[in-house]
Amino acid sequence: MTSTTAPVRRRHAVIVGAGIAGLATALRLAVGGMRVTVLERHDHAGGKIRTLPSDAGPIDAGPTVLTLRHVFDDLFACAGARLDDHVSLVAQDVLARHHWPDGSRLDLFADPDASADAIRSFAGARAADEFRAFGTRAARLYSAFDNPIMQAPAPRLSQLVPHVLARPSLIPAMAPLSSLAAMLRRQFTDPRLAQLFGRYATYVGGAPHLSPAILSLIWQAEAAGVWVVEGGMHKLTDAIAALATAHGVAFQHGAHVNHIELRGGRVAAVQLAAGTRIPADEVVFAGDPRALATGALGSGLRHVAPRTATLPRSFSARVHSFAATPSGADLIHHNVFFAADPHSEFNDLAAGRIPADPTLYLCALDRGQGHAPKPLERFEIISNAPAPSDTQTPPELDQWHHQIMTRLTRFGLTLSPTPRPQDITTPQMFAQMFPATRGALYGQTPHGMTATFKRPTAATPVPGLWLAGGGVHPGPGVPMATLSARHAAEAILSAQISTSTSHRTAMRGGMSTA
Repeated sequence: MTSTTAPVRRRHAVIVGAGIAGLATALRLAVGGMRVTVLERHDHAGGKIRTLPSDAGPIDAGPTVLTLRHVFDDLFACAGARLDDHVSLVAQDVLARHHWPDGSRLDLFADPDASADAIRSFAGARAADEFRAFGTRAARLYSAFDNPIMQAPAPRLSQLVPHVLARPSLIPAMAPLSSLAAMLRRQFTDPRLAQLFGRYATYVGGAPHLSPAILSLIWQAEAAGVWVVEGGMHKLTDAIAALATAHGVAFQHGAHVNHIELRGGRVAAVQLAAGTRIPADEVVFAGDPRALATGALGSGLRHVAPRTATLPRSFSARVHSFAATPSGADLIHHNVFFAADPHSEFNDLAAGRIPADPTLYLCALDRGQGHAPKPLERFEIISNAPAPSDTQTPPELDQWHHQIMTRLTRFGLTLSPTPRPQDITTPQMFAQMFPATRGALYGQTPHGMTATFKRPTAATPVPGLWLAGGGVHPGPGVPMATLSARHAAEAILSAQISTSTSHRTAMRGGMSTA
């Protein structure tokens, strides 16, 4: 007499949010053999990687360049695909062009020797030597903390301390008692260079005088290579969504999640505002975890990521997206127009005020792609802004628009036709598009030495509920959010393997043969 084993049911994972983390998690889980449904409240995938229409075509209104390319190569490889077969990437020889109000200008290059030569011409031989020392420092920090922090699914301070103590020469490079701004003032005698490298704190929504010095390792991520996605960053999320669909992932757009249902303390289903109930074995929340901590998706989830409900939020931004013909300034893809006084700018931001003297990042989206741009180009201008408070008065769009356009004119850049005030996406608009974020684009603040360890990780106290996204470890930014998806997917698939193994063992234990 023989007995047969019933086929194991494919477990169903529901992903809430189709940003880069939700898409990457969905793809990995589908490749891992799960049935996957992605729910997105907007009518498109991509999350903060979004576009606005223009006479020159879709304009990016979010992230603009790709770094840490190996994260995306790994994502596509998990599905048996090649990144280059799905998107066209153009490596940038010039990483960024920087302008100061005194008329000085500095390009940084993918070739560190070329950057050192440019800095020598810009600020002298001593500055070039300081830059090389800084690059060595950033590379060393990145190498030392990539595995125990970014690659680790749940880093703990208690585990990091022995890692550092075993490498005591790391401690001076970390400058653990210094802010990023203070460390940079010691590193560079030219204040313009300290201002330039301090701007990397804004990549994670912080101010350099309040962020830890270890954030200097962000420079290594950019120095390792910057790529432009031909056609815009949305082509990357489009490609991931298409690959996920080919692996059986089902997408529902316009699906507003109202509630995550628990049964016996475990995830059971997702309920939509329209009344639909979608049963789920696993739910990955790929939005800001503050939504869970504030009870927006059910009072029974308030104990998930509770710190996000009380910790200060990161900065937000004002984003101009428009088409125009430029004249005056020599632009590349990645341009920075610095404030005259960085201290004033960040003091305003920390106090919750729009800076009186803001730094402007201008992305010329059609440049850096290996061909001359058309006369009508697509542009995105980003300036840091505080996350809006509940009591803040509505923004003065005309005033903001005038401030930004006037500053560009002072740098010699004119745009025709002149962008309109309604081309601005405000922090208040971000708060409406991404509920529970309060307009903060990077989750909780990166300020403080232990900020990294205060971020929620993929696993939650609720069985079957997982987290991914820029508000989760290892942090904000397109590569980090994509890496968070790997952490979530690997944890889910590992748990599934353990469950399946236990199930098969139990079945074998109950079989009889004759």
